[in-house]
Amino acid sequence: MKVILKKSVESIGAAGTIKEVTPGYARNHLFPNGLAAEATPANQRWFEKGKEKLAKAREKALEDAKGLAEKLGDVKLSFTREISESGKLFGSVGRADIVKSLKAAGFAVDKTAVKLESSIKEIGESEVEIKLAPEIGAKIAVTILARTS
Repeated sequence: MKVILKKSVESIGAAGTIKEVTPGYARNHLFPNGLAAEATPANQRWFEKGKEKLAKAREKALEDAKGLAEKLGDVKLSFTREISESGKLFGSVGRADIVKSLKAAGFAVDKTAVKLESSIKEIGESEVEIKLAPEIGAKIAVTILARTS
């Protein structure tokens, strides 16, 4: 099934492009989430008219992402978690914790932008990637400090 992407989808492509996807993926994920529209002739004409506007919006979004990436490069987040007497960490630091701390620091970042394979479950410093656009990302330092119970 051919679809026109309304928004950039990391695994498929950039906004405004026509892509071939399976019908189930289109019906169950892309259409309900407003990420794509069926590539009918009417929709294709409508998108052709709006291509210039879309290109300007994409350019602005890339510039905003570059600016945010530069600012995020200096960010260092610190979390304090309890540890047991044997040194085992109670809990972990996940995407939601990182997004919440970034928001408190004045950075609006979507939860899906935080590329974290699994929650951080060790004391010490880690590096976490924030993917702001398909080609723009930033790495932030995340430190987990110990607090004994």
